Amino acid sequence: MENVVIIGSGPAAWTAAVYAARANLHPLVFEGEPAGIVLPGGQLMTTTEVENYPGFPEGITGPELMERMKAQALRFGVRVKAEDVKAVALGAHPFRVTPNYSAPVEALSVIVATGAYARWLGIPNEERLAQSGGGVSACAVCDGALPFYRNKVLAVVGGGDTAMEESMYLTKFAQQVLVLHRRDSFRASKVMAQRVLEHPRVKVLWNTRAVEVLGDDVIRGLRIADTVTGAEREIEVGGLFVAIGHTPNTGFLGGQLALTDAGYLKVQPGRMATSVPGVFAAGDVTDDYYRQAITAAGTGCMAALEAERWLAHHGHDVGVPAGS
Repeated sequence: MENVVIIGSGPAAWTAAVYAARANLHPLVFEGEPAGIVLPGGQLMTTTEVENYPGFPEGITGPELMERMKAQALRFGVRVKAEDVKAVALGAHPFRVTPNYSAPVEALSVIVATGAYARWLGIPNEERLAQSGGGVSACAVCDGALPFYRNKVLAVVGGGDTAMEESMYLTKFAQQVLVLHRRDSFRASKVMAQRVLEHPRVKVLWNTRAVEVLGDDVIRGLRIADTVTGAEREIEVGGLFVAIGHTPNTGFLGGQLALTDAGYLKVQPGRMATSVPGVFAAGDVTDDYYRQAITAAGTGCMAALEAERWLAHHGHDVGVPAGS
């Protein structure tokens, strides 16, 4: 029996773990397992330089930031299991959390901080250069201001509002922004699309898809194909931003928690409580708008505080480990 089980290992999860541990909740964290480009630690594990997280004036790499967050949680006695959670049972209390390999555990409260993963194109060299910091990214707001991308021709793939927002953001730093879209019109809102179409530093390549990222250590260009004729050609770019959406990691929940229209976990306004009392959510699994490390960490703090107060309100002695 656990007071609180935290599922995830990004900024939201480790912040929740620190707060829960300092409140003597003795939290247990399931940090997950590597699966391709999806690593324990979340999307920051594929971010080479983080310059917008407070407290690091010289910047810090994404993996180092996550390692330091984890180390801070461990300092306060947080227990960690390097397993994915494959199922949870939320229909009765205490809740039942089933990991991939070890025995199921019962929990008085649960914090879901499993994040969301960027959708990738699945083309050659894309994931390799994303992992190595070679000029491929799924977050312009996170990476676009880095010196690596400044004054270069940058490509954005996508046709929705996210792609429009990322393209406009990149115009602050890029020499030119090329927007690649496989159709002949955007699906983005008219206002967002019009801003992109009218911007002097944006060029739209209609009916175009990327078929290969070119470059060994860093990106040097793209091989693109015309979706109508099939003709292929190469273009030179200094960066690629994939903006075709994110998928929240909610499949293991089995539909037991309410979702937003976009498929993210639905929480109460101004709170991190989900549709099931005693279950809280934090980070990008709830957020399809900001998707930043600092906002994720803030909601992790909120979720832990709410879990502590919920347990106390329901008469659980949070000063000792559950079951002791």
